[in-house]
Amino acid sequence: MNGLTTVNVELTSRCNKECFCCGRRKLEKEYPELCNWGDMPIEMAYNISKQIPSGLVVQFHNNGEPLLYPHVGIALGFFKHTIRCFNTNGKLLLEKADEIIGNLETLTISVIQDDPEGDEQYEIVREFVEFKNNRKPIMAYRMLGNIEQSDRWEKLGGITTSRILHDPMGSFDYEKDTTKPEIGICLDLLNHCAINRHGDVSNCVRFDTQGQGILGNIKDNTLNDIWNGPARVKKINQHLAGKREGLCATCDYWGIPKG
Repeated sequence: MNGLTTVNVELTSRCNKECFCCGRRKLEKEYPELCNWGDMPIEMAYNISKQIPSGLVVQFHNNGEPLLYPHVGIALGFFKHTIRCFNTNGKLLLEKADEIIGNLETLTISVIQDDPEGDEQYEIVREFVEFKNNRKPIMAYRMLGNIEQSDRWEKLGGITTSRILHDPMGSFDYEKDTTKPEIGICLDLLNHCAINRHGDVSNCVRFDTQGQGILGNIKDNTLNDIWNGPARVKKINQHLAGKREGLCATCDYWGIPKG
């Protein structure tokens, strides 16, 4: 799988937090037919794990909260030959601590601007960090927007990163300009793919309610065949020609995180 460095595996699309980090609340109110939230079958997670080479990064999130997955510890164990990480709101950290500690390389906490549950989130994470002590995972704190008291997160130890905010319905209308690579191709298209709970493989993790970014399904073809297949090649050629079509046409992101 030439160039592939990172695979997102959506263990669940369910979420347990009211926030603006994605457009799911708007969808639930206005387009309930698009809101088929649920979990990936554990057998599918096992099948995917056997197709991912050693040393790749596997992120166990997409549009849901990974700690809601009922078999999260088992699923993480399938991928012990990879570099395992995921983003979480942290609400279930203490409840799922035994399934996480020593079973994950990096754990990222999404800290959201003006979050009314911010103090509660901080206390849960602080207690988790104290409990795990020097054991894995490495902690990372992703500051989404302008975070007051961000220094208290730095004192917990780990990595602190910042991200600019975008529209809840997708990767557009960023508060700051996004960085574009000189080669003219979104870097996610070159090294990243995502597998949702249904087995659909997409070229990135952008919010995609219409399935415009789907390249194939893991139940029909191998990940290797999908990654090297005609749908992705077509997208690369479109970018090389200076065109961003389909999902890419509604996206301002180019695969380069910027704070």
